[in-house]
Amino acid sequence: MCCASSDDYFTESAEPPSFESVQNLVQSEFEVTESYLEHNVPTFIVKHDENSKEAFLTLMDSLDRLQLLPLLRQKNEKNILRIVSKPPTQPSRNIVNIALLGITLVTLFISGYFMSEEIMGGLMFTGAIMLILGTHEMGHKLLANKHAVEATYPYFIPGLPYPYGIGTFGALIRQKALPPNKDALFDIGFTGPLTGFIIAVIVTIIGLQISAIAPLDPTADTGSYLPIPLMFQIILLFVHPSGTGNIIMLHPVAFAGWVGMVVTMLNLVPSGMFDGGHVARSILSSRAHKFFSYLGVALLAIAGWWPMAVLALFFSSANHPGPLDDVSKLTTNRKIGAIILAAIFVLSIVPIGLSF
Repeated sequence: MCCASSDDYFTESAEPPSFESVQNLVQSEFEVTESYLEHNVPTFIVKHDENSKEAFLTLMDSLDRLQLLPLLRQKNEKNILRIVSKPPTQPSRNIVNIALLGITLVTLFISGYFMSEEIMGGLMFTGAIMLILGTHEMGHKLLANKHAVEATYPYFIPGLPYPYGIGTFGALIRQKALPPNKDALFDIGFTGPLTGFIIAVIVTIIGLQISAIAPLDPTADTGSYLPIPLMFQIILLFVHPSGTGNIIMLHPVAFAGWVGMVVTMLNLVPSGMFDGGHVARSILSSRAHKFFSYLGVALLAIAGWWPMAVLALFFSSANHPGPLDDVSKLTTNRKIGAIILAAIFVLSIVPIGLSF
């Protein structure tokens, strides 16, 4: 999961730069039809064409040297470009990331150990979960770096160990700046779930090969049975655990793969600042994204994930800030990528209360 603060990017500058110098920079990249100061903020009505996406990036780079930031929005069929002061960012304290990482490794190991009653099982579970979460978050981080969006390293969130939890509540990175355009917003939201899902599939394949099948115990508590996603069932068509019977006793590594698919499903819900919310916002307008945010809340509630539904509802209460350039369109290839993510979401859905 990745998140970004938004309010700072819409703060009006108390001391605007020289209007003439800003105007010259804007006119070097855009055809300006109207220019004025609005609450001391240089504001321009500009024409937009197929070259405007690159023009915005060039302007953004020029303004960055002056500690300024462009914001391009469309209102009443007019393309409004505002130039604001670049908000200051706090330096990252990596000691916090390292401390949380250490605690999470301990809680994950405890969970894996009690699941398998073996030190090796604890180590394998810890490694599998960290590989899935780490790949997911570093996917965000690397694409943020590619698009020159300042972001922190992953914060791993420790959780209650087994049997009260799995040892972690996941991980996130914090974006300290808005993406320059919809392409960048899409890439940052897309890469984490995609890479995390791929690793979850690989982990599941490995885990099922070292799991075992046992006869059904009619006296067993059915609450201990896991509902499994469609992708898990597809893998079971080709990978068969050892033994005979009709119940799969999941190895901690296979359980880690299941957790990875749950994480993918939850992150792809198109709500608020979730990964799916970033992708949806790169395709949809702010108003349409708000609708899909609440639709995502409903999907989580229907699937039985009530705590996450409440969290998604909280995140959906605020408008997604969108990218700096909210006018340029998403590329066709990225729209195809959104269809791929929708398929991954379907393959990862884990409805609570259904057993297989």
